[in-house]
Amino acid sequence: MSLTIVFILLGIAGFGGVALGYLLRWALTFGKRGSAELEVKRMLLDAKEEAKRITSSAEEKVRETLELARTEFKNKEDDLKRTGERLIKKEELLDKRQLDIDSEVEHIKTKIAEVKEVRDKAEALFVKRQEELEKIAGVTPEEAKTELMRTFEKQFEQDLLVRMQKLEVTGQEKIEHKARELLTTVIHRLGNSVAADVVTSTITLPSDEIKGKIIGKEGRNIKAFERATGVDVIVDDTPGSIVLSCFDPVRRQVARVALENLILDGRIQPAKIEETVAKAKEEISKIMKEKGEQAAYECGIYNLDPRIIAILGRLHFRTSYGQNVLQHSTEMAHIAGMLAEELGANVAIAKAGALLHDIGKAVDHEVQGTHVEIGRRILQKFGADPAIVQAMQSHHEEYPYETVESIIVQVADAISGGRPGARRDSVENYLKRLGELEAIAMSFEGVEKVFAIQAGREIRVFVTPDKISDLEAKELARNIALRIEQELKYPGEIKVNVIRETRSIEFAR
Repeated sequence: MSLTIVFILLGIAGFGGVALGYLLRWALTFGKRGSAELEVKRMLLDAKEEAKRITSSAEEKVRETLELARTEFKNKEDDLKRTGERLIKKEELLDKRQLDIDSEVEHIKTKIAEVKEVRDKAEALFVKRQEELEKIAGVTPEEAKTELMRTFEKQFEQDLLVRMQKLEVTGQEKIEHKARELLTTVIHRLGNSVAADVVTSTITLPSDEIKGKIIGKEGRNIKAFERATGVDVIVDDTPGSIVLSCFDPVRRQVARVALENLILDGRIQPAKIEETVAKAKEEISKIMKEKGEQAAYECGIYNLDPRIIAILGRLHFRTSYGQNVLQHSTEMAHIAGMLAEELGANVAIAKAGALLHDIGKAVDHEVQGTHVEIGRRILQKFGADPAIVQAMQSHHEEYPYETVESIIVQVADAISGGRPGARRDSVENYLKRLGELEAIAMSFEGVEKVFAIQAGREIRVFVTPDKISDLEAKELARNIALRIEQELKYPGEIKVNVIRETRSIEFAR
Protein backbone atom coordinates (compact mmCIF):
# COMPACT_ATOMS: atom_id res chain seq x y z
CA MET A 1 0.00 0.00 0.00
CA SER A 2 2.64 2.34 0.92
CA LEU A 3 4.60 1.51 -2.28
CA THR A 4 1.60 2.28 -4.41
CA ILE A 5 1.19 5.61 -2.73
CA VAL A 6 4.87 6.28 -3.20
CA PHE A 7 4.68 5.50 -6.94
CA ILE A 8 1.63 7.65 -7.32
CA LEU A 9 3.30 10.53 -5.57
CA LEU A 10 6.40 10.09 -7.71
CA GLY A 11 4.28 10.16 -10.87
CA ILE A 12 2.43 13.27 -9.76
CA ALA A 13 5.77 14.89 -8.90
CA GLY A 14 7.22 14.01 -12.30
CA PHE A 15 4.21 15.35 -14.16
CA GLY A 16 4.31 18.51 -12.12
CA GLY A 17 8.01 18.98 -12.90
CA VAL A 18 7.40 18.64 -16.59
CA ALA A 19 4.54 21.15 -16.50
CA LEU A 20 6.59 23.57 -14.47
CA GLY A 21 9.52 23.31 -16.93
CA TYR A 22 7.21 23.99 -19.86
CA LEU A 23 5.80 27.05 -18.12
CA LEU A 24 9.30 28.37 -17.43
CA ARG A 25 10.40 27.86 -21.01
CA TRP A 26 7.29 29.66 -22.31
CA ALA A 27 7.94 32.58 -20.00
CA LEU A 28 11.56 32.89 -21.10
CA THR A 29 10.65 32.76 -24.80
CA PHE A 30 7.99 35.46 -24.41
CA GLY A 31 10.51 37.71 -22.66
CA LYS A 32 13.15 37.33 -25.43
CA ARG A 33 10.54 38.05 -28.14
CA GLY A 34 9.62 41.27 -26.46
CA SER A 35 13.26 42.34 -26.21
CA ALA A 36 13.87 41.61 -29.95
CA GLU A 37 10.87 43.67 -31.02
CA LEU A 38 12.10 46.54 -28.91
CA GLU A 39 15.55 46.27 -30.50
CA VAL A 40 14.10 46.29 -34.03
CA LYS A 41 11.98 49.35 -33.25
CA ARG A 42 15.03 51.14 -31.86
CA MET A 43 17.08 50.32 -35.02
CA LEU A 44 14.25 51.60 -37.24
CA LEU A 45 14.21 54.88 -35.39
CA ASP A 46 17.99 55.22 -35.72
CA ALA A 47 17.81 54.48 -39.46
CA LYS A 48 15.16 57.10 -40.02
CA GLU A 49 17.27 59.64 -38.14
CA GLU A 50 20.37 58.76 -40.23
CA ALA A 51 18.34 58.99 -43.46
CA LYS A 52 17.10 62.44 -42.52
CA ARG A 53 20.65 63.53 -41.73
CA ILE A 54 22.03 62.17 -45.05
CA THR A 55 19.18 63.71 -47.02
CA SER A 56 19.80 67.09 -45.41
CA SER A 57 23.54 66.85 -46.15
CA ALA A 58 22.88 65.88 -49.77
CA GLU A 59 20.44 68.71 -50.28
CA GLU A 60 23.05 71.10 -48.88
CA LYS A 61 25.73 69.83 -51.29
CA VAL A 62 23.33 70.08 -54.23
CA ARG A 63 22.56 73.67 -53.35
CA GLU A 64 26.29 74.46 -53.12
CA THR A 65 27.01 72.74 -56.48
CA LEU A 66 24.19 74.59 -58.21
CA GLU A 67 25.43 77.85 -56.81
CA LEU A 68 28.99 77.14 -58.02
CA ALA A 69 27.74 76.13 -61.47
CA ARG A 70 25.68 79.32 -61.76
CA THR A 71 28.76 81.36 -60.83
CA GLU A 72 31.00 79.61 -63.41
CA PHE A 73 28.34 79.92 -66.10
CA LYS A 74 28.03 83.60 -65.42
CA ASN A 75 31.82 84.05 -65.59
CA LYS A 76 32.06 82.17 -68.91
CA GLU A 77 29.17 84.18 -70.26
CA ASP A 78 30.99 87.37 -69.33
CA ASP A 79 34.20 86.11 -70.99
CA LEU A 80 32.39 85.22 -74.19
CA LYS A 81 30.76 88.61 -74.21
CA ARG A 82 34.09 90.37 -73.86
CA THR A 83 35.64 88.12 -76.58
CA GLY A 84 32.80 88.94 -78.92
CA GLU A 85 33.31 92.64 -78.32
CA ARG A 86 37.05 92.33 -79.11
CA LEU A 87 36.32 90.41 -82.34
CA ILE A 88 33.85 93.06 -83.40
CA LYS A 89 36.49 95.75 -82.82
CA LYS A 90 39.14 93.78 -84.77
CA GLU A 91 36.72 93.25 -87.64
CA GLU A 92 36.00 96.96 -87.76
CA LEU A 93 39.79 97.63 -87.76
CA LEU A 94 40.37 95.14 -90.59
CA ASP A 95 37.58 96.69 -92.62
CA LYS A 96 39.21 100.06 -92.18
CA ARG A 97 42.63 98.72 -93.22
CA GLN A 98 41.13 97.01 -96.27
CA LEU A 99 39.64 100.33 -97.33
CA ASP A 100 43.05 101.98 -96.92
CA ILE A 101 44.73 99.21 -98.95
CA ASP A 102 42.18 99.46 -101.75
CA SER A 103 42.75 103.17 -101.84
CA GLU A 104 46.54 102.68 -101.99
CA VAL A 105 46.22 100.10 -104.78
CA GLU A 106 44.15 102.48 -106.85
CA HIS A 107 46.78 105.17 -106.26
CA ILE A 108 49.60 102.81 -107.36
CA LYS A 109 47.70 101.79 -110.49
CA THR A 110 47.32 105.43 -111.36
CA LYS A 111 51.08 106.02 -110.85
CA ILE A 112 51.95 102.96 -113.00
CA ALA A 113 49.76 104.24 -115.80
CA GLU A 114 51.45 107.65 -115.57
CA VAL A 115 54.96 106.08 -115.61
CA LYS A 116 54.06 103.92 -118.59
CA GLU A 117 52.75 106.91 -120.45
CA VAL A 118 55.94 108.86 -119.69
CA ARG A 119 58.13 105.90 -120.78
CA ASP A 120 56.23 105.51 -124.04
CA LYS A 121 56.66 109.23 -124.72
CA ALA A 122 60.40 108.97 -123.92
CA GLU A 123 60.89 105.96 -126.22
CA ALA A 124 58.99 107.65 -129.00
CA LEU A 125 61.11 110.78 -128.52
CA PHE A 126 64.35 108.65 -128.54
CA VAL A 127 63.30 106.88 -131.75
CA LYS A 128 62.37 110.17 -133.37
CA ARG A 129 65.69 111.71 -132.34
CA GLN A 130 67.59 108.63 -133.59
CA GLU A 131 65.81 108.88 -136.95
CA GLU A 132 66.63 112.55 -137.19
CA LEU A 133 70.31 111.88 -136.34
CA GLU A 134 70.50 109.08 -138.93
CA LYS A 135 68.87 111.42 -141.51
CA ILE A 136 71.34 114.18 -140.73
CA ALA A 137 74.42 111.84 -140.62
CA GLY A 138 73.29 109.68 -143.54
CA VAL A 139 74.48 106.40 -141.82
CA THR A 140 72.96 103.74 -139.53
CA PRO A 141 74.23 103.14 -135.98
CA GLU A 142 75.95 99.90 -137.04
CA GLU A 143 77.73 101.66 -139.89
CA ALA A 144 78.78 104.48 -137.55
CA LYS A 145 80.13 101.95 -135.01
CA THR A 146 82.03 100.06 -137.71
CA GLU A 147 83.55 103.27 -139.09
CA LEU A 148 84.57 104.40 -135.60
CA MET A 149 86.26 101.07 -134.85
CA ARG A 150 88.06 101.12 -138.19
CA THR A 151 89.37 104.61 -137.49
CA PHE A 152 90.71 103.59 -134.06
CA GLU A 153 92.26 100.40 -135.45
CA LYS A 154 94.15 102.35 -138.11
CA GLN A 155 95.23 104.97 -135.61
CA PHE A 156 96.53 102.48 -132.98
CA GLU A 157 97.31 99.46 -135.19
CA GLN A 158 101.02 99.47 -134.52
CA ASP A 159 100.57 99.85 -130.77
CA LEU A 160 98.06 96.99 -130.71
CA LEU A 161 100.37 94.65 -132.63
CA VAL A 162 103.31 95.40 -130.36
CA ARG A 163 101.16 94.88 -127.27
CA MET A 164 99.73 91.60 -128.57
CA GLN A 165 103.17 90.24 -129.44
CA LYS A 166 104.50 91.20 -126.02
CA LEU A 167 101.56 89.55 -124.26
CA GLU A 168 101.95 86.40 -126.37
CA VAL A 169 105.67 86.06 -125.71
CA THR A 170 105.34 86.87 -122.03
CA GLY A 171 102.39 84.51 -121.59
CA GLN A 172 104.17 81.65 -123.38
CA GLU A 173 107.28 82.16 -121.26
CA LYS A 174 105.24 82.17 -118.06
CA ILE A 175 103.35 79.04 -119.10
CA GLU A 176 106.54 77.16 -119.98
CA HIS A 177 108.25 78.30 -116.79
CA LYS A 178 105.27 77.20 -114.71
CA ALA A 179 105.12 73.82 -116.47
CA ARG A 180 108.85 73.22 -115.91
CA GLU A 181 108.52 74.11 -112.24
CA LEU A 182 105.51 71.84 -111.85
CA LEU A 183 107.11 68.82 -113.54
CA THR A 184 110.42 69.32 -111.70
CA THR A 185 108.63 69.49 -108.37
CA VAL A 186 106.69 66.31 -109.07
CA ILE A 187 109.78 64.40 -110.23
CA HIS A 188 111.75 65.49 -107.15
CA ARG A 189 108.91 64.54 -104.82
CA LEU A 190 108.71 61.03 -106.29
CA GLY A 191 112.15 60.23 -107.60
CA ASN A 192 112.21 56.58 -106.51
CA SER A 193 115.03 54.33 -107.60
CA VAL A 194 114.08 51.56 -110.02
CA ALA A 195 115.31 47.99 -109.67
CA ALA A 196 114.96 46.17 -112.96
CA ASP A 197 113.79 42.55 -112.81
CA VAL A 198 115.99 39.80 -114.24
CA VAL A 199 114.95 36.52 -115.82
CA THR A 200 116.56 34.17 -113.28
CA SER A 201 116.00 33.31 -109.62
CA THR A 202 118.57 31.69 -107.37
CA ILE A 203 117.44 29.09 -104.82
CA THR A 204 119.68 28.53 -101.81
CA LEU A 205 120.05 24.86 -100.82
CA PRO A 206 120.67 23.59 -97.28
CA SER A 207 123.25 21.16 -98.67
CA ASP A 208 124.59 19.93 -102.00
CA GLU A 209 123.10 16.49 -101.35
CA ILE A 210 119.63 17.88 -102.11
CA LYS A 211 120.70 18.46 -105.74
CA GLY A 212 120.59 14.71 -106.32
CA LYS A 213 117.00 14.54 -105.01
CA ILE A 214 115.99 17.43 -107.23
CA ILE A 215 117.47 15.74 -110.32
CA GLY A 216 116.06 12.30 -109.41
CA LYS A 217 116.72 8.93 -110.95
CA GLU A 218 117.69 9.42 -114.60
CA GLY A 219 116.55 13.03 -114.24
CA ARG A 220 112.85 12.20 -113.85
CA ASN A 221 112.28 14.66 -110.97
CA ILE A 222 113.82 17.64 -112.73
CA LYS A 223 111.97 16.78 -115.94
CA ALA A 224 108.66 16.53 -114.09
CA PHE A 225 109.36 19.85 -112.37
CA GLU A 226 110.23 21.63 -115.63
CA ARG A 227 107.13 20.19 -117.31
CA ALA A 228 104.81 21.26 -114.49
CA THR A 229 106.22 24.78 -114.15
CA GLY A 230 107.59 25.65 -117.60
CA VAL A 231 110.82 26.83 -115.98
CA ASP A 232 114.35 25.81 -116.88
CA VAL A 233 116.22 24.41 -113.84
CA ILE A 234 119.98 24.95 -114.03
CA VAL A 235 122.00 22.67 -111.73
CA ASP A 236 125.72 23.43 -112.04
CA ASP A 237 128.81 23.19 -109.88
CA THR A 238 127.94 26.33 -107.88
CA PRO A 239 127.85 25.14 -104.26
CA GLY A 240 124.66 25.56 -102.22
CA SER A 241 122.39 26.90 -104.97
CA ILE A 242 120.52 26.19 -108.17
CA VAL A 243 119.11 28.64 -110.72
CA LEU A 244 115.57 28.90 -112.13
CA SER A 245 115.45 30.56 -115.55
CA CYS A 246 112.25 31.78 -117.24
CA PHE A 247 111.19 34.98 -119.00
CA ASP A 248 107.70 34.78 -117.46
CA PRO A 249 107.99 36.16 -113.89
CA VAL A 250 104.75 34.48 -112.77
CA ARG A 251 105.93 31.03 -113.80
CA ARG A 252 109.36 31.70 -112.29
CA GLN A 253 107.77 32.76 -108.99
CA VAL A 254 105.51 29.67 -108.94
CA ALA A 255 108.57 27.48 -109.55
CA ARG A 256 110.55 29.19 -106.79
CA VAL A 257 107.78 28.75 -104.20
CA ALA A 258 107.16 25.14 -105.23
CA LEU A 259 110.84 24.20 -105.13
CA GLU A 260 111.37 25.80 -101.73
CA ASN A 261 108.37 23.86 -100.37
CA LEU A 262 109.67 20.61 -101.86
CA ILE A 263 113.08 21.17 -100.27
CA LEU A 264 111.45 21.77 -96.89
CA ASP A 265 109.24 18.68 -97.27
CA GLY A 266 112.09 16.45 -98.43
CA ARG A 267 109.85 14.17 -100.51
CA ILE A 268 110.76 15.01 -104.10
CA GLN A 269 109.01 12.78 -106.64
CA PRO A 270 106.85 13.44 -109.75
CA ALA A 271 103.47 13.05 -108.00
CA LYS A 272 104.55 15.29 -105.10
CA ILE A 273 105.99 17.81 -107.56
CA GLU A 274 102.65 18.22 -109.38
CA GLU A 275 100.77 18.60 -106.08
CA THR A 276 103.25 21.17 -104.75
CA VAL A 277 103.20 23.18 -108.00
CA ALA A 278 99.38 23.33 -107.87
CA LYS A 279 99.52 24.63 -104.29
CA ALA A 280 102.20 27.16 -105.28
CA LYS A 281 99.94 28.47 -108.06
CA GLU A 282 97.14 29.02 -105.51
CA GLU A 283 99.57 30.79 -103.19
CA ILE A 284 100.79 33.07 -105.99
CA SER A 285 97.16 33.88 -106.87
CA LYS A 286 96.59 35.01 -103.28
CA ILE A 287 99.77 37.10 -103.41
CA MET A 288 98.61 38.80 -106.63
CA LYS A 289 95.25 39.66 -105.03
CA GLU A 290 96.99 41.08 -101.94
CA LYS A 291 99.37 43.14 -104.12
CA GLY A 292 96.43 44.59 -106.04
CA GLU A 293 94.63 45.55 -102.83
CA GLN A 294 97.84 47.02 -101.40
CA ALA A 295 98.44 49.15 -104.51
CA ALA A 296 94.86 50.46 -104.53
CA TYR A 297 95.04 51.27 -100.80
CA GLU A 298 98.40 53.00 -101.18
CA CYS A 299 97.00 55.20 -103.96
CA GLY A 300 93.80 55.99 -102.02
CA ILE A 301 91.42 54.33 -104.50
CA TYR A 302 88.68 52.41 -102.68
CA ASN A 303 85.72 52.02 -105.08
CA LEU A 304 87.13 49.54 -107.59
CA ASP A 305 85.50 46.20 -108.38
CA PRO A 306 87.29 43.28 -106.62
CA ARG A 307 87.78 41.59 -110.01
CA ILE A 308 89.65 44.66 -111.28
CA ILE A 309 91.81 44.55 -108.12
CA ALA A 310 92.62 40.87 -108.75
CA ILE A 311 93.71 41.58 -112.35
CA LEU A 312 95.71 44.61 -111.20
CA GLY A 313 97.67 42.41 -108.77
CA ARG A 314 98.93 40.27 -111.66
CA LEU A 315 101.02 43.26 -112.77
CA HIS A 316 103.25 42.64 -109.72
CA PHE A 317 104.90 39.86 -111.75
CA ARG A 318 104.84 41.74 -115.08
CA THR A 319 107.70 43.90 -116.35
CA SER A 320 107.90 46.50 -119.08
CA TYR A 321 111.39 47.32 -120.36
CA GLY A 322 112.75 45.81 -117.14
CA GLN A 323 110.49 48.03 -114.99
CA ASN A 324 107.93 46.37 -112.69
CA VAL A 325 104.54 47.36 -114.12
CA LEU A 326 102.68 47.49 -110.78
CA GLN A 327 105.38 49.69 -109.23
CA HIS A 328 105.34 51.83 -112.36
CA SER A 329 101.53 52.17 -112.15
CA THR A 330 101.63 53.02 -108.44
CA GLU A 331 104.32 55.64 -109.04
CA MET A 332 102.26 57.04 -111.90
CA ALA A 333 99.20 57.31 -109.66
CA HIS A 334 101.12 59.44 -107.14
CA ILE A 335 102.55 61.63 -109.92
CA ALA A 336 99.13 62.05 -111.54
CA GLY A 337 97.59 62.96 -108.17
CA MET A 338 100.19 65.69 -107.61
CA LEU A 339 99.71 67.09 -111.14
CA ALA A 340 95.92 67.03 -110.82
CA GLU A 341 96.09 68.80 -107.47
CA GLU A 342 98.33 71.52 -108.89
CA LEU A 343 96.17 71.96 -112.01
CA GLY A 344 92.80 71.84 -110.24
CA ALA A 345 91.68 68.61 -111.97
CA ASN A 346 89.87 65.63 -110.46
CA VAL A 347 92.54 63.98 -108.29
CA ALA A 348 90.63 60.70 -107.75
CA ILE A 349 89.99 60.17 -111.49
CA ALA A 350 93.59 61.03 -112.41
CA LYS A 351 94.96 58.59 -109.80
CA ALA A 352 92.63 55.77 -110.83
CA GLY A 353 93.35 56.29 -114.53
CA ALA A 354 97.10 56.20 -113.90
CA LEU A 355 96.93 53.12 -111.67
CA LEU A 356 94.85 51.18 -114.21
CA HIS A 357 96.45 52.48 -117.42
CA ASP A 358 98.43 49.26 -118.03
CA ILE A 359 95.93 46.74 -116.62
CA GLY A 360 95.59 45.21 -120.09
CA LYS A 361 99.20 43.98 -119.85
CA ALA A 362 98.10 41.50 -117.18
CA VAL A 363 96.30 39.43 -119.84
CA ASP A 364 97.71 40.71 -123.14
CA HIS A 365 99.36 37.32 -123.79
CA GLU A 366 95.95 35.62 -123.43
CA VAL A 367 93.65 38.10 -125.24
CA GLN A 368 93.95 39.58 -128.70
CA GLY A 369 94.48 43.33 -129.05
CA THR A 370 96.71 46.07 -127.67
CA HIS A 371 97.01 46.40 -123.91
CA VAL A 372 95.12 49.73 -124.09
CA GLU A 373 92.15 48.17 -125.87
CA ILE A 374 92.21 45.13 -123.54
CA GLY A 375 92.33 47.44 -120.51
CA ARG A 376 89.34 49.44 -121.81
CA ARG A 377 87.30 46.26 -122.22
CA ILE A 378 88.23 45.04 -118.73
CA LEU A 379 87.21 48.31 -117.07
CA GLN A 380 83.98 48.60 -119.05
CA LYS A 381 83.06 44.97 -118.34
CA PHE A 382 83.45 45.37 -114.57
CA GLY A 383 81.62 48.69 -114.33
CA ALA A 384 84.45 51.18 -113.84
CA ASP A 385 83.65 54.89 -113.97
CA PRO A 386 83.61 56.08 -117.65
CA ALA A 387 85.78 59.03 -116.60
CA ILE A 388 88.50 56.56 -115.51
CA VAL A 389 88.32 54.82 -118.90
CA GLN A 390 88.67 58.18 -120.66
CA ALA A 391 91.66 59.04 -118.47
CA MET A 392 93.58 55.80 -119.13
CA GLN A 393 92.86 55.15 -122.81
CA SER A 394 94.96 58.03 -124.24
CA HIS A 395 98.36 57.39 -122.62
CA HIS A 396 99.72 56.00 -125.93
CA GLU A 397 97.67 58.45 -128.04
CA GLU A 398 95.54 55.62 -129.45
CA TYR A 399 92.48 57.65 -128.46
CA PRO A 400 92.05 61.45 -128.45
CA TYR A 401 92.46 63.41 -125.24
CA GLU A 402 88.89 63.94 -124.03
CA THR A 403 89.58 65.24 -120.51
CA VAL A 404 92.30 67.03 -118.59
CA GLU A 405 92.86 63.86 -116.57
CA SER A 406 93.74 61.90 -119.75
CA ILE A 407 96.54 64.40 -120.50
CA ILE A 408 97.75 64.15 -116.89
CA VAL A 409 97.94 60.32 -117.14
CA GLN A 410 99.97 60.57 -120.36
CA VAL A 411 102.39 63.07 -118.77
CA ALA A 412 102.71 60.92 -115.62
CA ASP A 413 103.53 57.89 -117.82
CA ALA A 414 106.26 59.84 -119.58
CA ILE A 415 107.71 61.06 -116.26
CA SER A 416 107.72 57.59 -114.66
CA GLY A 417 109.09 55.72 -117.67
CA GLY A 418 111.34 58.41 -119.10
CA ARG A 419 113.64 58.88 -116.11
CA PRO A 420 117.21 57.61 -116.71
CA GLY A 421 117.59 53.98 -115.61
CA ALA A 422 113.88 53.37 -115.26
CA ARG A 423 113.64 51.01 -118.23
CA ARG A 424 115.85 48.72 -120.26
CA ASP A 425 114.86 48.31 -123.87
CA SER A 426 116.98 45.18 -124.50
CA VAL A 427 115.29 43.22 -121.69
CA GLU A 428 111.84 44.21 -122.94
CA ASN A 429 112.65 43.15 -126.49
CA TYR A 430 114.01 39.84 -125.20
CA LEU A 431 110.86 39.14 -123.17
CA LYS A 432 108.68 40.17 -126.10
CA ARG A 433 110.51 37.72 -128.37
CA LEU A 434 110.01 34.86 -125.91
CA GLY A 435 106.31 35.70 -125.61
CA GLU A 436 105.93 35.68 -129.40
CA LEU A 437 107.80 32.37 -129.51
CA GLU A 438 105.30 30.74 -127.15
CA ALA A 439 102.36 32.36 -128.97
CA ILE A 440 103.42 30.85 -132.31
CA ALA A 441 103.58 27.33 -130.84
CA MET A 442 100.24 27.72 -129.02
CA SER A 443 98.50 28.69 -132.28
CA PHE A 444 98.71 25.08 -133.56
CA GLU A 445 95.84 22.66 -132.90
CA GLY A 446 96.41 19.94 -130.33
CA VAL A 447 99.00 21.91 -128.32
CA GLU A 448 98.35 21.74 -124.56
CA LYS A 449 101.19 23.78 -123.03
CA VAL A 450 104.21 25.68 -124.35
CA PHE A 451 107.32 26.77 -122.42
CA ALA A 452 110.20 28.82 -123.79
CA ILE A 453 113.40 27.88 -121.91
CA GLN A 454 117.17 28.13 -122.21
CA ALA A 455 116.92 31.91 -122.74
CA GLY A 456 114.79 31.32 -125.83
CA ARG A 457 117.14 28.78 -127.43
CA GLU A 458 114.67 25.94 -126.82
CA ILE A 459 110.89 25.71 -126.84
CA ARG A 460 109.10 22.74 -125.28
CA VAL A 461 105.68 21.93 -126.69
CA PHE A 462 103.41 19.51 -124.80
CA VAL A 463 100.65 18.07 -126.98
CA THR A 464 97.42 16.19 -126.20
CA PRO A 465 98.02 12.46 -126.91
CA ASP A 466 94.43 11.89 -128.00
CA LYS A 467 94.68 14.52 -130.73
CA ILE A 468 98.30 14.19 -131.91
CA SER A 469 99.97 10.92 -132.88
CA ASP A 470 103.72 10.27 -132.82
CA LEU A 471 104.01 10.88 -136.57
CA GLU A 472 101.95 14.06 -136.31
CA ALA A 473 104.16 15.22 -133.42
CA LYS A 474 107.22 15.10 -135.70
CA GLU A 475 105.35 17.01 -138.39
CA LEU A 476 104.16 19.55 -135.79
CA ALA A 477 107.75 20.20 -134.66
CA ARG A 478 108.75 20.88 -138.27
CA ASN A 479 105.79 23.21 -138.87
CA ILE A 480 106.52 25.19 -135.70
CA ALA A 481 110.18 25.54 -136.68
CA LEU A 482 109.23 26.79 -140.18
CA ARG A 483 106.75 29.26 -138.69
CA ILE A 484 109.38 30.62 -136.30
CA GLU A 485 111.87 31.04 -139.15
CA GLN A 486 109.32 33.02 -141.16
CA GLU A 487 107.94 35.32 -138.45
CA LEU A 488 110.72 35.91 -135.88
CA LYS A 489 114.19 37.44 -135.97
CA TYR A 490 116.65 35.81 -133.57
CA PRO A 491 120.34 35.07 -133.24
CA GLY A 492 121.61 31.47 -133.51
CA GLU A 493 119.11 28.61 -133.60
CA ILE A 494 116.03 27.55 -131.62
CA LYS A 495 115.37 23.92 -130.68
CA VAL A 496 111.72 22.88 -131.02
CA ASN A 497 111.01 19.97 -128.65
CA VAL A 498 107.54 18.42 -129.05
CA ILE A 499 106.65 16.05 -126.19
CA ARG A 500 103.81 13.53 -126.40
CA GLU A 501 103.24 11.67 -123.15
CA THR A 502 100.53 9.13 -122.39
CA ARG A 503 99.47 8.27 -118.82
CA SER A 504 97.25 5.42 -117.71
CA ILE A 505 95.87 5.80 -114.20
CA GLU A 506 93.79 3.28 -112.23
CA PHE A 507 92.87 3.05 -108.54
CA ALA A 508 93.07 -0.10 -106.39
CA ARG A 509 90.22 -0.21 -103.91
